Amino acid sequence: MLSPKNIRFRKVQKGRRRGMAYRGSKINFGDYALQVLSDAWITNRQIESGRIAISHHVKRGGRLWIRVFPDKPLTKKPLETRMGKGKGSPELWVASVRPGRIIYEIRGVDEKLAREALRRAGNKLPVKTRIISREDVYEM
Repeated sequence: MLSPKNIRFRKVQKGRRRGMAYRGSKINFGDYALQVLSDAWITNRQIESGRIAISHHVKRGGRLWIRVFPDKPLTKKPLETRMGKGKGSPELWVASVRPGRIIYEIRGVDEKLAREALRRAGNKLPVKTRIISREDVYEM
């Protein structure tokens, strides 16, 4: 699973995800990419399951880039705990994504195979996504 090796603060505030993604919204490495159309927190398990779906479908052909990293700790309080008594302990890691952010990029496979692999990865994520290519003129 993806998680940071060390962090500065153990617990962080929720923050806001407003506006469009300016960073990470263009294809830099691959020929085809999976782009997010709404804002969300994507967990490390969801990112990993998407990666596995892509690598299984292309049968380890081509090259895959993961463009997000879960660096934000989410806290949870234990079940059946009364209100109060401070913030819960960190349970999982999430990546905060905004609309326009690219999650996966792929290169080295034909278009039909790449689009099907990215579609399968998009089904694993809790957000609406679309598949874009380097040749397309795309705007959010």
